[in-house]
Amino acid sequence: MPHDPHEHDHGHPHAPIEADGPKGPYQVLADAARGLLIEKGYFTADAMRAMIEKIDARSPALGARIVARAWKDPAFKARLLSEGKKTILDDMDIDAVAADIVVVENTPQTHNVVVCTLCSCYPVFILGRPPDWYKSYSYRSRAVRDPRGVLTEFGTTINPDREVRVHDSTADMRYLVLPMQPDGTDDWPEEDLAAIVTRDTMVGVAEVQVAH
Repeated sequence: MPHDPHEHDHGHPHAPIEADGPKGPYQVLADAARGLLIEKGYFTADAMRAMIEKIDARSPALGARIVARAWKDPAFKARLLSEGKKTILDDMDIDAVAADIVVVENTPQTHNVVVCTLCSCYPVFILGRPPDWYKSYSYRSRAVRDPRGVLTEFGTTINPDREVRVHDSTADMRYLVLPMQPDGTDDWPEEDLAAIVTRDTMVGVAEVQVAH
């Protein structure tokens, strides 16, 4: 959720924030690797904190703006589907940072779903932090084996004639679903279109709905 960043005295490096709770083996390894990288000068504690605050400042509203622009501007949509990361940076000044962004389009013939089977890779600089269900082992394993069943549990029923494609994110490549624009919204302004686009529609577990 967006928040006001705190001011820091950059003359003194910050110590990493440590949680009070017990740590599992993976957290211990991550902390050790982070400490070693800071010690070796690959980055600083301040730089790490700044990156975390940048992630915290992002929200699904950024992704919704991208979708709304694609619905209104066919030329932008074509560039977005061809070069996702470059297009959102050049056209909208939204920086996805390191990972590439691949945009996949929902159509009457195809519905796309995004998952990360190995961990929880997610386009955080476009959608903000991932929801807990996205990181769960249940979703990561079942979305690949039984995507229609998982979608049904989200309240999303896909017509049997439509193909369901599952896209597995990686550390180097993140996916963003371009949902179908609802009927009857062609003359809506961009800001109104963005307001009906949700995080779940850009992950692919839901479709955009318009209240009647």
